[in-house]
Amino acid sequence: MKFTPSALPGVLVVTPRVFADQRGFFFEAYRADVFAAQATGERKGIPVFVQDNHSRSAAGTVRGLHYQLRVPQAKLVRVVRGAIFDVAVDIRRGSPTFGQWDACELSADNKKLLYVPAGFAHGFCALEDETEVEYKCSDYYAADDQYGVAWDDADLAIPWPAKAPILSPKDRELLPLHAERTDLPRYEADTDAP
Repeated sequence: MKFTPSALPGVLVVTPRVFADQRGFFFEAYRADVFAAQATGERKGIPVFVQDNHSRSAAGTVRGLHYQLRVPQAKLVRVVRGAIFDVAVDIRRGSPTFGQWDACELSADNKKLLYVPAGFAHGFCALEDETEVEYKCSDYYAADDQYGVAWDDADLAIPWPAKAPILSPKDRELLPLHAERTDLPRYEADTDAP
């Protein structure tokens, strides 16, 4: 596997080694020991995951930008059918990259994964009908700990591929990042970083 740092510290694009032949293909999408060894700077290795989620979305659906505060989750995202425009936003108050985002295309064809650390909001836009996304979480879903940032936050200016996306009622009500809010995580600098 190849781990490529994104523009945001701790966010990684993971490109698996794919073995393909006339039968199809095989690859390891996740291997705990290999992911745990990815420790540099403020990242102390990728945690072991405890929950897998799976969604299917129509083209033009935007899900996010979501996070949990008291039970933060790191996520490892991949597409098993279709394609997404996948986004991570640093929402940690006091972080040198607070309010910055990065995005990449994940698809069933390119087989890339995106690792999003805890402390970042995550969201995606489905680029094809019946796009299926699987993602691993480092902690359990907590229904009373769901927060988010408005997908169309003008300060973030994310160039979503869908200009009039399909949204959940809950996602329509999310606040911009710079609104008056008390639901953002704090940045904790790594004192062991080089």
